[in-house]
Amino acid sequence: MNELELLQFLQTNYLRDLKKSEYAFDRADCTSVERGLIIELKCRRTHYNELLIEKHKFDALALKALILGYQPLYINSTPHGIYAWNLFKQEIVWHTEPMPATTDFSNANTIDKVVGYLPISKAINLAGGGRLLSEMDNNDCRQTAQAN
Repeated sequence: MNELELLQFLQTNYLRDLKKSEYAFDRADCTSVERGLIIELKCRRTHYNELLIEKHKFDALALKALILGYQPLYINSTPHGIYAWNLFKQEIVWHTEPMPATTDFSNANTIDKVVGYLPISKAINLAGGGRLLSEMDNNDCRQTAQAN
């Protein structure tokens, strides 16, 4: 799945008003004005029990959400599902790790990045349907509300 396919999946199943950012280098990939959500999308080729988020991306998304009065969501697709977290409701431990400088795998250079990990157990799995993004539980983002 690529980001366009993920966006279309979310539009079809959850957020009919979801709009892709107009700017290629915007810190958020899309927004839902109706639900007051600002969303970063990530598509991963490998499934992990914890998914990485870079601190500078978290900070930019959180700041934009605060300015707009929205909730920031981080949505990742993996071969095992589509996982969503409300970033304002997560306790993330940040640390510095050497990481690839770019996602271009032919570039072997590494740099130190401040990152945190979001456990799959604290996400809602959107791939199965039936869970509404805007009604995530205050404690861990899991809820049983039905999708549109």
